[in-house]
Amino acid sequence: MADQTAKFQQFKALHAQPGAFVIPNPWDAGSARLLASLGFPALATTSAGLAFSRGRPDDPGALGLEAVLANAAEIVAATALPVSADLGNGFAATPEGCAETMRRAAAAGLVGGSIEDATGDPAAPIFDFAEAVARVRAAAEAARGLPFLLTARAENFLCDRPDLDDTIRRLQAFSQAGADVLYAPGLPDLAAIRRVCAALDKPVNVVMGLRGPGYSLAELAEAGVRRVSVGGSFARAALGGLMRAAREVRDFGTFTYARDALPGAEVEAIMRA
Repeated sequence: MADQTAKFQQFKALHAQPGAFVIPNPWDAGSARLLASLGFPALATTSAGLAFSRGRPDDPGALGLEAVLANAAEIVAATALPVSADLGNGFAATPEGCAETMRRAAAAGLVGGSIEDATGDPAAPIFDFAEAVARVRAAAEAARGLPFLLTARAENFLCDRPDLDDTIRRLQAFSQAGADVLYAPGLPDLAAIRRVCAALDKPVNVVMGLRGPGYSLAELAEAGVRRVSVGGSFARAALGGLMRAAREVRDFGTFTYARDALPGAEVEAIMRA
């Protein structure tokens, strides 16, 4: 717990420093070690990357809490960095269940995690406002006193509900309910990002690499963003490299892809460190 507390303090301090920092998203212990070797200050898990690595779609029910926490624990053990987890919608239908998920996440060695207001039901993709706030409040109360930083996510823009006013209203309520970091994935442009940051009193996370326009870290920091994640885009970039190499071999019978491959000795050195 002493080591976890130190990681938590380190993670918390990153959100208080000027500017913005990048928290990349490994999908397993090996990718975590590769990212740690590049000097990133913290890591976050990715539900999409994990699902793809298991041959599953990135659907809410594709992986259960046990699999997500086991994967997160492997990533925690792989490096000395603070690790936060994508905990979906809390893997629970009730606020009490969301609270238990946060306690179990902290017990797995994580120093942070996110809870979202998406239901997983296409007919009603977003929890009603009051219920969404109650879930965040329960998660925040469970995390209180633990070395755990809670991120609350408003999923409107990923669920075909591009309502910026409602998104801001939800994030403000999540902040009042006790969330430490606020996050609305899929915001359409820098103007929307700037408006969200200006309306909130807590650090804001923005995801890059998913879709839509891309902005530099400097541009995002200027807009008020404190933390930048990449979601499953690093995993998809790795899968893109695999498919390009495989198509070259299949279609042309050549193996020039190896020129761009990470040298085996470099990988070995990172994994042995």
